[in-house]
Amino acid sequence: MGTGRALLVLRHAKAAGEPGVNDIERPLTAGGRRDASAAGRWLLSRGITPDLVLCSPARRARQTWEQIRAALREAAPGQDAVSFGQRLYDAGAQDLLDLVNEQPDEARTLLTIGHNPASGQLVAMLTRRLDIAFPACALAVVRVGESWAAVAPGGGELADRWTPHAAELPGPPPPITAPLRHRGRPGTPQC
Repeated sequence: MGTGRALLVLRHAKAAGEPGVNDIERPLTAGGRRDASAAGRWLLSRGITPDLVLCSPARRARQTWEQIRAALREAAPGQDAVSFGQRLYDAGAQDLLDLVNEQPDEARTLLTIGHNPASGQLVAMLTRRLDIAFPACALAVVRVGESWAAVAPGGGELADRWTPHAAELPGPPPPITAPLRHRGRPGTPQC
């Protein structure tokens, strides 16, 4: 990642909206599980692995972390480097920044797994960019300075970003199972 520290800000993957289910207990959908695994593979393909993980205790956030951890395999941090805190569930953007500021400088790469609007707002606050969409399972890699305590609004640079539908997933392309056809005007060739 170069000099400084890398803050990985991840919004939890797509969750089910089941009637009668308490918000904190909402699980990931099948698509959310696939997206979270893909985000983990993307991190691994770029050699980006967290030293510390701060994860919301919400079921969907915990499940997002489990999918990423599985994708990272042996590169994933141990359980002692992962914490599930209520502050992440209830957090606004400033609360997330406060949590980042409290982290030990021994960690070079920190992953937060939380919720919107706070996660997207944190990225905007740090990078001063308001043009960054942050859908479910969006992941921003923000390069910050040499100390977590010194991370402040405007003090980050967006180094990379992954979203489930806009990014190219690592690995071979899926096989083509049917010929491609263009619907053109009569008489135009089809490919």
